[in-house]
Formats: sequence, C-alpha cells, structure tokens
Amino acid sequence: MTESAPRNLWQIFTAAPHRVMFFGGTLQLVLTMLWWLLDLATRYGSGNPISWTIAPNTAHLYLMIYGIFPFFMFGFLMTTFPRWMGGKEIPARLFVPAFLLMLAGVTLFYAGLLIKALLLAAVASTLAGWAIGLYALLQVLRQTKNPDKRHSAIAWVAFTLGWCGAACYLVWLLTDNYGWLTAAMHAGIWLFLLPVFFNVGHRMMPFFIASAIQRIRLDRPDWPLTVILLSSAGHGLLQILGHAEWTLLCDLPLAATAFYLGYAWNLRRCLGVPMVAVLHLGIFWLGVAMLLYGVQSLTLLATGQLGLGLAPLHALTIGFFATVLLGMATRVSLGHSGLSINPQRTTLLLFLLLQVAVLLRVAADLLPAQLRGDLYIAAASVWLLCFAAWASFYLPLFLKPRADGFPG
Repeated sequence: MTESAPRNLWQIFTAAPHRVMFFGGTLQLVLTMLWWLLDLATRYGSGNPISWTIAPNTAHLYLMIYGIFPFFMFGFLMTTFPRWMGGKEIPARLFVPAFLLMLAGVTLFYAGLLIKALLLAAVASTLAGWAIGLYALLQVLRQTKNPDKRHSAIAWVAFTLGWCGAACYLVWLLTDNYGWLTAAMHAGIWLFLLPVFFNVGHRMMPFFIASAIQRIRLDRPDWPLTVILLSSAGHGLLQILGHAEWTLLCDLPLAATAFYLGYAWNLRRCLGVPMVAVLHLGIFWLGVAMLLYGVQSLTLLATGQLGLGLAPLHALTIGFFATVLLGMATRVSLGHSGLSINPQRTTLLLFLLLQVAVLLRVAADLLPAQLRGDLYIAAASVWLLCFAAWASFYLPLFLKPRADGFPG
C-alpha cells in the first residue's frame, strides 16, 4: 500500500471517478427495474395498477435512457479521457459534485412519481450534475495537445446532445407537449446512447481484442464509425420529424456495418475469450436491432402499421446497450480494483441470463398479444435477477481499496 492511499471510506469511494459513477449506475440497474417490475406486476398481475403522477411508460423511458447509462458513461470517460489524450486526471472537486447531483436527481425522480412537483427538481438536478461532468470532460479535451482527439470529441458532442435530450424531457414536464417527450426519447437513443456506445467500442474493441489474443490479424476500419454515426443521427432526426417510415435509409446501412464488424474484428477467434465475446455479442445485437428497424420501416411504408411494436427498440437497448454495458463495466470494475480482468464463471452466466431477458422482451412484441403481460414481467424479472446478482459482487468493489495496493 502506498503512503498516499486513502485511509477512510469516503476517501476510498471518491478516489477515482469510476468508483462513484459506477456505484450510482449499479444502484440504478437494480432500482429502475425494481420499480418497473412493481408497476408491471400491478398492471398485468393483480390488475390494480398504481396511480403514478405521470404515465409509467414515460417514467420508464426517462429512467432507462437518462437514469442508468450516463452514470457508467461518465465513470468510464472521466477515467479514459486523460489516458486517451495524455491529460491531467479529473479532480474529485468536479466528479464528486457531478455524481451527487445526478444521484439526487434519480432519487428525487422516484419521489416525484408520488409527488409530481419533485419531478422538475429531479430532472433539473440531473441536468446540473451532467453539466459539471461535461465541463470536466471539456477541460481535458481543450487542455491536452494530443493531435488525435476524434473519439473524445465525438463522445463529448454526443453527451452534450444527451443533455439536450434530458432538457427536452424537462420541457415536456413543464408544458405537457408530447413533441418534447418524443424529442427526449429519440435524442437520448439516437443522438446520445448509440453514438457514445459505438464510438467507445470503435476506440476500445481493437485494443481489447489485440491484448487478449496474441498474433491476431485485425482490420481496424475507420469508415464504420462515420457510417454508424451518420445513420444513427439520421434515424433519430427522421423519428423526431415524424417520418419513421423512411428510417430504413439509415437502418439498413447501419445493420450491414454492424454485421461487417463481426468479420473485421475476427468474431470467430474472439469467441474463446469471454470478455471480448460479450462485446461482440453486443455488436451482433446492434445489427439485429437495426435489421428489425429496417423491416419495421418497410412495414410502416407499405401498411402504415408498426408491425413489430417495440421489438426493435428492446433489441437495441437491452441487446446492444445493456450487453455492452455489462461487458465494459465488468472489465473496468475488475481492472481498476486491481483484480484479474477474467470474470468468474458466475459472471459469465449472468451475461447469458441477460440474453434471456433480451429474447423475452423482443418476443413480447412478436408473439400473440395475450402473452405480452406475462412476457413483460418475465423479462423484467430476469433483468432484475441478472443485475442484482452482478451488483452483489461488484458494488462492494467501489468501496474497497484496490487489491494491488495502487491508488485509484
């Protein structure tokens, strides 16, 4: 143990940005779905739904887009930005207030589902914490001299658009104008989450593969980043403008690019390395989701009906976002706790369990309508089981000193 190592729980907890942010995100992985399962069970199980201050689907939208992933993304980017660009570490005086405001935001949001006035304070608190986080990342981006800031700049711009999406949700709460809610949803998914997830994957996947598999031949194409970013932005803007029938122009190129990356990043050889295979599985789900979106767009163009319901959305959000999140969060949590980055067998089983949740939720919109309630509850239950088990092991790591005695 070094002399500068933290000596009390608060110092340990705030020793690095990933600790506080991953802690908040891990709590949210469990609490968000616990609340959602309660709502589903009372709606479809007992038949006595709870009367929330806003429609439960709109609360679910906000919590899933703006209440979980930003914690993990800030934790990861606040750690990697200085390393990607050779800059100074982000100080606790910035990442701790950002975390506390975001944590207060989600806490107030749950209370706001019973007392509506608190919802405004909840979203405002989240936006304030998010703004501090954006400022911290911008300082690193501006002050470093590294000529290659492409991935960092893309991540920062996407995060800024995510802040705008959350602000749209606040405007919806104030005005009850459904257009702002639509903008909040599609900006959050297509201008924020998908660009950040894929941008980070494009930056890190080749590194993970090369470090895990010796003497591997790996193509590192740059054009998929451009195609996927433009396609994602195009899809989002078409949705916001009310032209969902034309999203196939963006969806099909995005799907083809995602599937191509399985070849370019040597999927066959990566299947033997669990941590890399999980990330490949996430990219595969991205391709499947966009293929489903393309079919949905064709159906809408031909018949005017959304034939696949929310199946494409959940293939994207659970299949791609949650799978990649589980893989990246596991690797970062282990590595930055001074432990081996090879997860335990139990964790690998949780990766498989998450895939069951994806399949159940996608099936809910593809099978007969009378099965939907049960499938909704089953999918939420499997998610909760998966992430509650994951949290039981990984949450304590954020409150302990590194096993190798190094600071951070």
